[in-house]
Amino acid sequence: MSAQKVKKAKKPTHGGQRKPRAQRESTLPPGEANRILDRLLLLEKFISPGDVLQVLADTGCLDNRRCTLNFEVTCWVVLAMGILTELPIRQVFEAARRLIPGDWDPNRSALRKARQRLGVAPVRLLCERLARPPAQPHTSGAFYKGLRMVAMDGSVYDVPDSDANAAAFGYPKGGRGTGAFPQIRKVSPAELGTHAELALVLEGIKEKECGEQSMAPALFRHLKTDMLPLWDRGSFSHKLWQQLILRRCQVLARVKVGLILRPIEGLSDDSYLAKISPCYSMRKRDEGGIVVRGIRYTHDDPKRVACGQDHVLLTTLFDATAHPARELILSYHERWEIETVLSEQKIYQDPWRVTKPANLKSETPLGVMREMYTLSIGHYVRRTMMACAAQTEDLDPDRLSFLGCLHILRNRLPEFPSKEAAQAGWFQALLGEMATERTDPRQNRVNPRVVRIKMSKFEKKRREHRGIGSLERSFEETIIPRPAAQQSTG
Repeated sequence: MSAQKVKKAKKPTHGGQRKPRAQRESTLPPGEANRILDRLLLLEKFISPGDVLQVLADTGCLDNRRCTLNFEVTCWVVLAMGILTELPIRQVFEAARRLIPGDWDPNRSALRKARQRLGVAPVRLLCERLARPPAQPHTSGAFYKGLRMVAMDGSVYDVPDSDANAAAFGYPKGGRGTGAFPQIRKVSPAELGTHAELALVLEGIKEKECGEQSMAPALFRHLKTDMLPLWDRGSFSHKLWQQLILRRCQVLARVKVGLILRPIEGLSDDSYLAKISPCYSMRKRDEGGIVVRGIRYTHDDPKRVACGQDHVLLTTLFDATAHPARELILSYHERWEIETVLSEQKIYQDPWRVTKPANLKSETPLGVMREMYTLSIGHYVRRTMMACAAQTEDLDPDRLSFLGCLHILRNRLPEFPSKEAAQAGWFQALLGEMATERTDPRQNRVNPRVVRIKMSKFEKKRREHRGIGSLERSFEETIIPRPAAQQSTG
């Protein structure tokens, strides 16, 4: 046998698969309704405690001893951070638990260590378990002739400029050099009628294949046969189209005007049938092509973007009588609702502030991923609640103000009654209050593709500006007086 010592394998500490253990209770005394975090009862209307225990069991995150912050308590604190995004973790814990005289609250260090022990796996699995389309068949604006309209799009998030994040995700590169913050890209499908995010996939910006086309196939398993995916022109490719139709999905996509589409049959509404091929040589030999329906149109309003320019849509809905071209054109423009979903998450749910210069707060890669899943769960809970509120008044969920409902949820979260007899009536009153937070009906909007501030007058932050050590001398020690003879006389 070799004389070398065999090193013992380290136990996973960041959300890896652990050996299942028996669940033990927290040493903290329970409050009202026999809950440790008794001010989060409202979240249990949308996040089942059974689901939380199930994902903890599936990922091996169960305690074998009594402790203050067991995995279950920690998981609920992390989920509450997706709702109370403006609060640090200690204040989130205090907001989630009623004050008990003589009780001991864990300090910030204990909460951070408990969050690190929880890891990413339980939150990621819970996000996938919860995300279901909340729209009902009668929900206004959610369906096109029985097909649930969904869209897939991506967004890039700035993360704190730490060495760990830089190594894991990388910096963006452009004409002016390397970006100031590391970035992570998220691609996700969303139900357009309710703005509910159905899944997400994450990738560092440094990856060569990091892009919507390369990340999209990981999300195709979440698309069902009763859905109508609406694609932007930057996401189209023959390979992805083939993968979608193999899943028996109907598709409506915008493509670049320069895509070669040779009509093989004209239809009654000026649309036509054509073929898309994987490459030029196969198209020339008429091999391996997929039949699609093409719709070409323009508009004549000079106040709108791209007036007079051609636009091209492709679809698998071939029946021009059942699916007229004009209806499909109007339905495709619902795809822009996903841009609103992204702005809700990046601008309103967890906005920029002095204490958070980047889009996210975590300074470690695993913390960044956990934060992304937590924010997704928090957004899903808000949007599901708004869908329920809109249903009580037979409204389109788009008519409700996301920011107004966000404030209501944060204010009313600790008021949910602990007695079951009062919960149903209180919850209906909450939905009624949310239903009053309405926006004006959607109007014709002018959206030029421009930015207000193009460049900054300050020098760009570069690599030499990062990681500057602490100052060794006081300002007083650095002062060098200048004799009068050296001063300028001009």
